[in-house]
Amino acid sequence: DVTEIEEKEAQAKQEEQIMKEQELSNLLHEKRYLKALGLAISLDRPHTVLMVVKAILKETDGRKHLEENIVRLRKDQKEAVLTFLVTWNTNSRNCHEAQAVMETLLKHEAPDSLLQYSGIKSAVESLLPYT
Repeated sequence: DVTEIEEKEAQAKQEEQIMKEQELSNLLHEKRYLKALGLAISLDRPHTVLMVVKAILKETDGRKHLEENIVRLRKDQKEAVLTFLVTWNTNSRNCHEAQAVMETLLKHEAPDSLLQYSGIKSAVESLLPYT
């Protein structure tokens, strides 16, 4: 019977998830946005990433801070943010944040490197009607 082992694994995953949630909350409270962005992206939480972006933009010189944080993300994290912002852009409440992130990506990434992103074609196709 492997039920007990599976239950322990599920409980361990749940505890790890709770620890990451607490860490994310602490990072936001401490205004350590780069780590918060990275953690939210790794947890695959588009809404949480959006909340981090909104928190950054509320700061003094928010656009500048957003640029600094987005530029420092790894390529795979930028790809994830790009897929998230496609969804954000379709909602009028979140479109300004999506546009701010997109502006940063377009400003700081060379066109050739943007073309290397996975899903860039579908992202552009989805962004065009709302942008």
